[in-house]
Amino acid sequence: MHWADVIAKDVVENCDHPLIATGISPTGVLHVGSLREAITGESVRSAVEAAGKEVKLVYLIDDLDPLRRRYAFLPEEFEQYVGKPISRIPCPCGKHDNYAHHFFQPFQDAMSRLGMKCEIVWVHEMYDKGKFAECTDKALKKRQQAIQILHDITGKEADPNYTPYNPICAECGRLCKPIFESYNFPTIDYECDKCGHKGTVDIRTGEGKLTWRLEWPAKWAIFGTSAEPFGKDHNSAGGSYESGVEIVDKIFDGKAPFPIPYEFVQLKGVGQMHKSLGSPVTGLDAINMMPPEVLNYLFLRVNPTKAIDFDSGLGVLDMCDEYDRMEKLYFAGEWSEAEDNSVMAYKLSQHNNIPEKMPLQVSCRHLVNVVQMADGFDDILTVLKRTIDFSEATEADMERLKVRIDSVKYWLDGFAPEQVKFSIQKAVPADIELSADEKAFFKLLADRLKDAPWTVDEINKAFQDVAKPLPIGTKGAYKAMYKILINKNEGPRLALFLASMDKQFVMDRLQAAQ
Repeated sequence: MHWADVIAKDVVENCDHPLIATGISPTGVLHVGSLREAITGESVRSAVEAAGKEVKLVYLIDDLDPLRRRYAFLPEEFEQYVGKPISRIPCPCGKHDNYAHHFFQPFQDAMSRLGMKCEIVWVHEMYDKGKFAECTDKALKKRQQAIQILHDITGKEADPNYTPYNPICAECGRLCKPIFESYNFPTIDYECDKCGHKGTVDIRTGEGKLTWRLEWPAKWAIFGTSAEPFGKDHNSAGGSYESGVEIVDKIFDGKAPFPIPYEFVQLKGVGQMHKSLGSPVTGLDAINMMPPEVLNYLFLRVNPTKAIDFDSGLGVLDMCDEYDRMEKLYFAGEWSEAEDNSVMAYKLSQHNNIPEKMPLQVSCRHLVNVVQMADGFDDILTVLKRTIDFSEATEADMERLKVRIDSVKYWLDGFAPEQVKFSIQKAVPADIELSADEKAFFKLLADRLKDAPWTVDEINKAFQDVAKPLPIGTKGAYKAMYKILINKNEGPRLALFLASMDKQFVMDRLQAAQ
């Protein structure tokens, strides 16, 4: 049984109205690792749904969190906004509602490509609507009890000045500490320690927020959260999940969700930086460079407790190949015990939208070559049809192909290693030298291919038969072919490469190179 099914079974058996929660604080560009939480939450949601239970997934945007510091990617003028809630900071590009929207909106737009079925909840709107009022009231009235819980759980010295709630200063807009003795529901006074302003806030509005150790369990109580994925740092001894279990029970009269702690995603390989921008791989990059179902599969094939190495170089093609292999096994209906978890990960990656029959597979590895040989979808399709039978392709197959083409193009543009890049030369490159042996090989190969069927197998057989007996051998013959076609010493798998080209083009090139 896949790990998501195991969690779903627990949720189904113990929850009347299952709700899965996850979320993010968009204080900057979202790292590829942020996808693990989102995809893990969606996988559990779909597993519960597959078990026959109505279920909901909420994605919480913590946009009342403050900007902790001015990050290197922000202009100097953003120094003035440090300490202010990110929902109240201007958009860096001027095209979004605010700072939080700027960093989350592109990610949100792309999430639909992953097949996520979730409700987006902006936390500042919850505060504005008074959703946190009851929990805030309890937190302020039971402040001493909260202090004791945090002391017992963390082992740190009890802080008598600890505040479970921070008002937002009406003058400077920063989070500050309240005057505890002034609390009389629904208002509390404050004196801002940043600018000295004195004021009063209403806890039923968005004029303040709970601190993290209290806010997280408050969300569990408000939503009745059944299960939630979160980073392993929150699950450490004395961490915010452990304290949250006690706080939600004793302060908010609620129940803690089933915990799904996950390991972090590590960037590996030569493609871990965007070559054009010089920046690390982001979540949006990952969504754009890999077909959505493959990206889902990457995260679902391993247990959340295990780390994932995200290789944005050749690892992208390896993962696409692995996904395609699991798809073939699934539709064949036979696989080994060792492959069981991976096949189940393939199934879950569809989020209960598994194709009725085996889709037409066009490998991303092959598309890497084809998109560099043709411009536009129609031209690409013409090239593909030389080696792939599209006679039974469905509309869904063609849509999947378009997505794969877009993913491959994005990957080639910013992350692909130079070894896979090429351009077909319009003529025999003028700057190369061809030996008499190479020219003799071109003539013999042209004669052999002239009347041969233009298929991968026939081309490969002709190439091997002609090259082996010659002084340059097959290794030298490969090098010679790549030189006259792409002006490099190595390139794509040759037989498939040639079969994807127009036969007359290849014959003319062989003739010109003699």
